[in-house]
Amino acid sequence: MDLNGKTLLVTGATGSFGTAFIREVLRRHDVGAIRAFSRDELKQGELALSISDSRVRYLIGDVRDLERLRLATRGVDLIVHAAALKQVPACEYNPFEAVQTNIIGTQHVISSAIDNRVPLTIALSTDKAVNPANLYGASKLCAEKIVAQAGAYAAGTPSRFASVRYGNVVGSRGSVIPIFKQQAHTGRITITDERMTRFWITLDQAVEFVLSCIPLAEGGETFVPKIPSMRILDVADTLAPDAERVITGIRPGEKLHEVLLTEDEARHSFDIGDRYVILPHRLEPHAPRGDALPDGFRYSSDGNDRWLSPDDLRAIADRIGPSRRRADRVSSAG
Repeated sequence: MDLNGKTLLVTGATGSFGTAFIREVLRRHDVGAIRAFSRDELKQGELALSISDSRVRYLIGDVRDLERLRLATRGVDLIVHAAALKQVPACEYNPFEAVQTNIIGTQHVISSAIDNRVPLTIALSTDKAVNPANLYGASKLCAEKIVAQAGAYAAGTPSRFASVRYGNVVGSRGSVIPIFKQQAHTGRITITDERMTRFWITLDQAVEFVLSCIPLAEGGETFVPKIPSMRILDVADTLAPDAERVITGIRPGEKLHEVLLTEDEARHSFDIGDRYVILPHRLEPHAPRGDALPDGFRYSSDGNDRWLSPDDLRAIADRIGPSRRRADRVSSAG
């Protein structure tokens, strides 16, 4: 899809991804308009002050509100659905709210896109949706399934739907690197488990990946980037080599390692170079060019063949400020 002259809607527009995505699209494309859709008027005001571009329209609204979304999506050519409740403890404590935003909100986005014949919707997912161990992951798994099968409701319309699934975004809110940088000044860092590994992707890479998936989407796919892993101990050694390590233990809903593609999904997934694409079973006859994955293939953070080096971590950390959260209350790998 050529974005020049097109109208885009970004849900969750004031979040880390939404803000970075809007900036990059404005820099690279002569879009007709970008509708920045979010429920936080303060963050909307801050975004408007930081992006001085008449092509951006600031729409206050919540993905829980179907009628508001129907109005917001009129005349839209592309929806990027980034709105979500994503803090694991908050979702565990407020499960009804997580379901309303992450699942029902996604259904509303799809319904609005179909009603207004929006050609393409790309939804953001997470490695937490794979074999979920917490409500956040479970809600994102449901959202993925809804998006993958949305085409069944869009018969007779041009509307297509796809998801992107990637790992932890380096430097996003609650990410371990800014937290460790802050804790390093105290001489004491908290680690849940020294064996922990995670997939990592920078915010710029996440934006680029979503943009690169737009021309590939035919409907129903989940795209997975090939990205490096990191060991929590490597991060600690790089950012706070002399700090005392306090092992707090894995928290409820937390995993030692993350998975981006399971053995069961591999049976209907393909390697297309710099990414994998997972197809719903109904789309297998229309598989894109690429190589079928071997039996038993599993893409996990501990079994990855790409790892961030200490130099990589230092380069990333130098671009990221310390976390605003209190250092003594955090013990997560993100």
